[in-house]
Amino acid sequence: MNRIPFNVPYRAPFESEYIHQAIAAGLHSGSGAFHHACRDLLAKTIGGGPIFLTTSGTAALELATLAANISDGDEVVMPSFTFPSTANAVVLRGGRPVFVDVDATNFNIDPDALAAAVTDRTRAVIVVHYGGVTCDMDRILAITRRHGLVLIEDAAHAIGSSLDGRPAGSFGDYAAFSFHHSKNVTCGEGGCLVVNDRGHAARVEILYEKGTDRRRFEAGFVDKYKWVDVGSSYVLGELNAAMLLAQLECLDAITRARHRICQQYDAFFRNHAIADRFGCPDLRPAAISNGHLYPVVLGTAEERTAFLDWMGRHGISALSHYVPLHSAPAGRRFGRVAGSMHVTDSVAERLVRLPLYPSLAPHVERVTNAMRSWMERMSRP
Repeated sequence: MNRIPFNVPYRAPFESEYIHQAIAAGLHSGSGAFHHACRDLLAKTIGGGPIFLTTSGTAALELATLAANISDGDEVVMPSFTFPSTANAVVLRGGRPVFVDVDATNFNIDPDALAAAVTDRTRAVIVVHYGGVTCDMDRILAITRRHGLVLIEDAAHAIGSSLDGRPAGSFGDYAAFSFHHSKNVTCGEGGCLVVNDRGHAARVEILYEKGTDRRRFEAGFVDKYKWVDVGSSYVLGELNAAMLLAQLECLDAITRARHRICQQYDAFFRNHAIADRFGCPDLRPAAISNGHLYPVVLGTAEERTAFLDWMGRHGISALSHYVPLHSAPAGRRFGRVAGSMHVTDSVAERLVRLPLYPSLAPHVERVTNAMRSWMERMSRP
C-alpha cells in the first residue's frame, strides 16, 4: 500500500524550461528577467505597494521588522499560535513579542484579545492568516489606526486568499509571504515582502541590498554604490525565481484544485455525525481561503493521538501543528502573555491537519474511508 504523504509540491509545466533558460542567461544572482517577471505577476495578484523577493518568508518578516524600526523595548502583539519565525523577527531586533489568544472559529488572532494587549510600549501588530483564511482586517485595522501602530501581515499561508475581494497582503503596512516547499506556490525556499506604505519603499530598497544604495546605482542616479544604512542579504536568486514564475503562472489552477479537495472533505463531514468527535473550523467561503490547510479538531488530546496513530497505520500522513509560542522555552524567555490562552492551548493539543495538495484528488476517498472507519471504531461500546 502506497503511503499518502501530507504534502506534495505542485509541479508546474514550465519549471524545468524556465530554470534552463535562467542558467543559459548566465545571471544567477537576483534581479534578472525571471526575478522581475515574478514581481510583476505578484503585483497583479496581491496589489498594494512595491514587492521585494526574498530568500524565505522568514527573511521577509525580518526585513519588515527592520523597516518598521522595531528596537529595544518595543512590544509587538501577535498570536501565540504561529511559527517561531513570526516572533524571531521581533526578538532579533531587540523587541518583545506579546502573545495573545486566537479566535476559536478560525484560529486567527482574536481582535478583542489584541485590543486588550495594547500598552504604551506597543509599537506594532503582526497578524497571521492561518491556513489561508484572512483575519478580521476591518476590526484589526481599526485598532492599529486608533493607536498608531505598524501592521505587519504574516501571509505565509495566504497567497491567493482574499477578504471581500481584497487580497491578503494588501491591508497592512507590510506583508510577508512564503514560497517554501510546504506552501501552495513554491520555489523550494523563497518569499516576498510587500511594502504597502510606499513612503518606506526607498529605505526598504537599501535594507534589501545589504544596506547599500545599489538600486540607485543600477538606475544611474549615482556613479558608485556605497554603504548607507543597516541591511542584509535578502535577494532571491534567479534560479529560484525561474521556478517561482512557473508556479505563480499556475496559481489559479493550484487554488481551484485545492478548493475541490476541501469541498470533498466538507462533504464528508457534512454527511457524518461529527459533533462528538470532530470540530471543523469556520473556513469561510472558498473565495476567501486559498485552501492551504484543512484543519480539524478532535474532542480530546487522547483522541488526537489515537486518530493520528490510526491514520498512520492506514498509510496516511495527517499531522498536528504548532506548539504555542507562549509555552515554548524561547517564548517564555523572550516574550510575555497578555490575557487568557484558553483557545490556543485547547486547539494546539487537539488539532489535526489532513493531507491537502492538488495531486491528492484521486486518493481523497481513501483518506475519508480511513476517517470513517476510525469514527465507527470509536463509536462502538
